[in-house]
Amino acid sequence: MTVQASVRKKGWTRKQKRLGIIAGLGLVLALATTLVLIALRDQIVFFYSPSDVVAREVAAGTPIRLGGLVGDGSWVRNGQENDFVITDGAETIKAHYTGILPDLFREGQGVVAEGAMQDNGTFRATNVLAKHDENYIPKEVVDALKASGEWRPETEQ
Repeated sequence: MTVQASVRKKGWTRKQKRLGIIAGLGLVLALATTLVLIALRDQIVFFYSPSDVVAREVAAGTPIRLGGLVGDGSWVRNGQENDFVITDGAETIKAHYTGILPDLFREGQGVVAEGAMQDNGTFRATNVLAKHDENYIPKEVVDALKASGEWRPETEQ
């Protein structure tokens, strides 16, 4: 009996092996989660307002989402080339988009554009998302507009 007891003390039991494997997998999962969150720390927002872009000095070529209102009188269309201004009331950024805009895109309406800032300070959009019905503006856009004092609800509900 003493020989068997000494043999068991040399190696891990099944329970200890299972616990070691689970602890190792938990450590790997925690490390992977940490690395992902560090890599995405600046991109875990739904969009930046023009004020955020100016304040953060977003580097040219960095992919972001830019949200705000399409400036009144700013939309110039030439075929599929579209130039317009996105504003939050405090700051404005000129944007350029090549393609067909959504049917609900118009001046004075909420918009979120995906793309990147250019070296000349303009925003080149690769995708434009307009509000999807008469009463919807994303909550983040509403909050940014309220913070800048530019919130203009069209109808009281």
